[in-house]
Amino acid sequence: MDITGVFAGWGQLITIAIMAVALGMDAFSLGVGIGMKGIRLLHVLQLGLFIAVFHVVMPLLGLVTGSYVGHLLGRVTAFAAGGLLVLLGGHMIYNSFRADGGKGGQPVDHRTFWGMLLISLSVSVDSFSVGVSLGMFVSNIALTVLAFGACGGLMSVTGLLLGRRVSRGLGDYGEALGGAILLAFGLLFIF
Repeated sequence: MDITGVFAGWGQLITIAIMAVALGMDAFSLGVGIGMKGIRLLHVLQLGLFIAVFHVVMPLLGLVTGSYVGHLLGRVTAFAAGGLLVLLGGHMIYNSFRADGGKGGQPVDHRTFWGMLLISLSVSVDSFSVGVSLGMFVSNIALTVLAFGACGGLMSVTGLLLGRRVSRGLGDYGEALGGAILLAFGLLFIF
């Protein structure tokens, strides 16, 4: 038995796990923000599934696209993801302080198919850049993208449930706090 091969295998698994958690953190933070707005359990499961699927598809698309495009788009994807989170967070804060209770038009409704699609895309955009470099250092791509999907889905569901629970105690300020969290994470992506 080759001890070097065992350590190399464990090292790669640890690297995959760290990358999966890092990519899932934005799904977790977005989940907390949306959960504070109030969300039904059915929508928690649906959105978690959408995010899990996107955390599998986006790295695969990045892998297929190649390193050249990844280098060009590497920083652009961070700006796009950050911009979407800033807009969503700013809108949530704005809606929480409106006289009509924020019941006016919402650009992103997490309960609709298109809303879930947009939210899932916004938290999975960084997975595309990671996918570009996957082929260079990962030998088991299927295991890697499945780990990304599982971690992204679980972390988003955890964030949604945590935000849902916290929002019960915060009342009307839950949406403003959730928006502030999304806004902060969006600015971190940009800067």
